[in-house]
Amino acid sequence: MLVSFLTGVLAMEGVPNPNHYDKSIVLDVKPLRSLRPVFPNGNQGPPFVGVPPFGPSSSSSTGYSPFFPFGSQPPTQDTPDLNQTQYTPPPSFVPPLQSYRSPTTTASNGPSSSTGAKRGRPKGSGNAKKKDKTVPQEPTLDVQVVKRFSGVFDSGISAAEREDGNVDLVSTVLMRFDAVRRRLSQVEYAKAATAKAAGSLMSNGVRTNMKKRVGTVPGIEVGDIFFSRIEMCLVGLHMQTMAGIDYITSKAAGADEEPLATSIVSAGRYDGEAQDPESLIYSGQGGNADKNKQASDQKLERGNLALERSLRKGNGVRVIRGEEDPASKTGKIYIYDGLYTISESWVEKGKSGCNTFKYRLVRVPGQPPAFGFWKAVHKWKEGLMTPRRGLILPDITSGVESKPVSLVNDFDDEKGPSYFTYISTLKHSEAFRITQQHTATGCSCRGLCAPGDLNCSCIRMNGGDLPYLNGVMLVSRRPMVYECGSTCPCNPSCKNKVIQTGLKFRMEVFKTANRGWGLRSWDPIRAGSFICEYAGEVKDQETLRMDQEEDEFVFDTSRVYNSFKWNYEPALVDEDPSDELPEEFNLPAPLLISAKNFGNVARFMNHSCSPNVLWQPVICEGNGEPVVHIAFFAIRHIPPMAELTYDYGVSLTSEARDGSLLHGKRQCNCGSVKCRGSFG
Repeated sequence: MLVSFLTGVLAMEGVPNPNHYDKSIVLDVKPLRSLRPVFPNGNQGPPFVGVPPFGPSSSSSTGYSPFFPFGSQPPTQDTPDLNQTQYTPPPSFVPPLQSYRSPTTTASNGPSSSTGAKRGRPKGSGNAKKKDKTVPQEPTLDVQVVKRFSGVFDSGISAAEREDGNVDLVSTVLMRFDAVRRRLSQVEYAKAATAKAAGSLMSNGVRTNMKKRVGTVPGIEVGDIFFSRIEMCLVGLHMQTMAGIDYITSKAAGADEEPLATSIVSAGRYDGEAQDPESLIYSGQGGNADKNKQASDQKLERGNLALERSLRKGNGVRVIRGEEDPASKTGKIYIYDGLYTISESWVEKGKSGCNTFKYRLVRVPGQPPAFGFWKAVHKWKEGLMTPRRGLILPDITSGVESKPVSLVNDFDDEKGPSYFTYISTLKHSEAFRITQQHTATGCSCRGLCAPGDLNCSCIRMNGGDLPYLNGVMLVSRRPMVYECGSTCPCNPSCKNKVIQTGLKFRMEVFKTANRGWGLRSWDPIRAGSFICEYAGEVKDQETLRMDQEEDEFVFDTSRVYNSFKWNYEPALVDEDPSDELPEEFNLPAPLLISAKNFGNVARFMNHSCSPNVLWQPVICEGNGEPVVHIAFFAIRHIPPMAELTYDYGVSLTSEARDGSLLHGKRQCNCGSVKCRGSFG
């Protein structure tokens, strides 16, 4: 069952048929732990020693400009249903991480292959497909190379929780899936990684809401976004990995055996599909050209019959809208737009001249906007409508950032936050310097830094891997991430230069109801994506205490934070559990950054006890010194116009209450069900 599912997914993602690859290159499968890079000894490369995060101040590097908020003028085929109500978990099979021979290369002037093998691409990658079409472009699935896990994996999800989920469980399943996907993408290919990550989670029981139902799904909210159909399947929103119509027989609900539609996915490519956020014209399934290139009339069966029965019964149907991913040329983002009812159906001739079923669906009133937000934001970006309501300034950065950051207040009459100067990175006081005992040495790479290249000092300090995917997405939290710095000769587009390249998303600062000013994005943000760094003045504790007025814009790494797990689980990618990356940060010294007088968009991110953003220390070498930066990344997928928040933590000087250290000085208004009542 799992093999057929993954084969279908791989086909959907554009992966060649597994029957067409050259089986002579299939090797005995080894676990990933045996492919770890072997590091050179101390004489083969310069060591890196962490030192305090104090770098020189340079007006050219800070790139700041004053911000004056006052007085300024605004410039179709069915697939097997893997989610039957009577579900029997498949055997614990997971496709291997490396099923194909990876070429072993030896870097020039570097260690030999016997001491430091590089992790290369599988045979047949890159442009090889153009030369020999018989070699697959990426790993495919075959029963002969499927590897069984040793031992029993404890998913931590009970049988009851697999049937019915909740908000926390849905969020956890999606985070665990994406963590595995990112890790597999780091060592393999993005498309194959998506299918393999799904296979791993499904075979090990990491899923929820497996019980099919009509209406809402526990733990899934209107406006939630997904970056693959597999994600929706794992949490029970839409259980077909390819077909656009999902349905259930009424017998499961105690009625007759006629099917009822539960959900549809509107991919946005069918004839006549409306872009109206309150209604949708949906085409039925079937009737596509067969092997003889002949189309046929659609039949009133399966999904079409289910939609017809739902029209008569009037039950709500979940609608998921597909949109192009602005960060990918071929990717899609799926927006859960809530419940719709079917108001009418008819048959019309399609382009092929054959009969096609059409259904008009109308959105149930009273639901929060979802797809409507997407259409409004698109119009703001394209200038297709009047400016954003409540717009005060179109760009508070005065051109410092590559993307403008709007200032908006559609809540009350306040005209802007207190005065501050916008800068894009850290600012160090000339008087605040500590003698460095060690000098950081950047890499000597020409071109792009490559994973597994142990001659690259930056790659070596990151454990042999690039810590990012596609130059934007953090794979895992680490004690420290090491980025190539300004003196590294590698290409400016090196994928190990992320936080230095500025904002990736279109932001706006907005007035909240009870938390002052906040920050949100016009763009969807995928889990792990870089958002911004915390820019401001680096302070020492004594200087901060001398400030008579309390500084509400201080980021303090010495605070106590709620612990949480975000990284992938080694067992789900067949790695040795002892190789698990620690998620506790290893800072060379406490770091305090004040954004009161100098700062960037990060100063507007509010606290939440259930945040959607995490922070990660990153060292960038600059002017011969390592400087620690605080970078923010998305914990989970964040829809457009959702407020960005992180955990401020609690100062060590705060008084403990009821035996807990997490009681801060300020009252928390985050509204989370997990709110601890205070922070700071």
